[in-house]
Amino acid sequence: MADTVALDSGWLKANPLPDHRGNIDKNGRGRMLLIGGCRRVPGGTLLTAEAAFRAGAGKVTIATIASAAIPAGIAAPACAILALPETESGEIAPESADLLVDEIGHFDAIVIGPAMGDEETARALLGALLPRLPKQLLLLLDAAALRVAADHSAAIAARGDQIVLTPHEGELAALLRAEKEEVSRNPLAALARAQDRFGAAVMVKGATSYLMADDICLSYAGGGSGLAVSGSGDVLAGLIGGLGAQGLSPLQASAWGIWLHGEAGRRLGETMGPIGYLASELASFIPSLMRGV
Repeated sequence: MADTVALDSGWLKANPLPDHRGNIDKNGRGRMLLIGGCRRVPGGTLLTAEAAFRAGAGKVTIATIASAAIPAGIAAPACAILALPETESGEIAPESADLLVDEIGHFDAIVIGPAMGDEETARALLGALLPRLPKQLLLLLDAAALRVAADHSAAIAARGDQIVLTPHEGELAALLRAEKEEVSRNPLAALARAQDRFGAAVMVKGATSYLMADDICLSYAGGGSGLAVSGSGDVLAGLIGGLGAQGLSPLQASAWGIWLHGEAGRRLGETMGPIGYLASELASFIPSLMRGV
């Protein structure tokens, strides 16, 4: 197992953000596709999309159920919207995979899973998309996509150097087909097993978050208990996807995402109180945090 290194400002300065001070257009700033949402949580994708923009992405497209597409477009006017077929229960329909395969070549990063509840759909999307992903495209799996990732371990491992997995302890247990108690007893050992199996940048989120990739293990203990709130993970996924769309490696994008997410939570904890703030309030802190490193 790799030695653990603190994810702090020193590490971040040695692995800087992209420099956009030259003449660059919105396509050059990175294009991210977000696949997620359902009738039960129709607005979750908005948290992810805003976080990607706040992290510097130039263009974000939301692919979600048809009944939520127009409301999402009105709520997030900077986003392009792709309306997908939906099931009677209000989930993205599995046949959406064919439509999405035709779209993936237009993007630099794809995030699959935020606010998506149906594992059958997530399984179908991964089965269709994984073999067809452009070589340098970053793929982040979150939520429902994580819960079925173990079914696609070989395909993920085949291009793991461009994939990010963002589980909490329960989702990490699902990735390993293990018991959550086993992961909780020794999260670093479980994380090492997952990184070895999938070859991806893998984290385990918690009071102290750990990230493994490229023979490095980073730890971040900031943020506070206020981050344990609905939608917080959707924001983190958007930060990482937005940074990956700009050309950061999975390790760098994940590390910066974890740090920015945690430091935004710390600032809210200091100004509002340790708990009670909303996930939607995190993103506004991101530009100033990036400027300050």
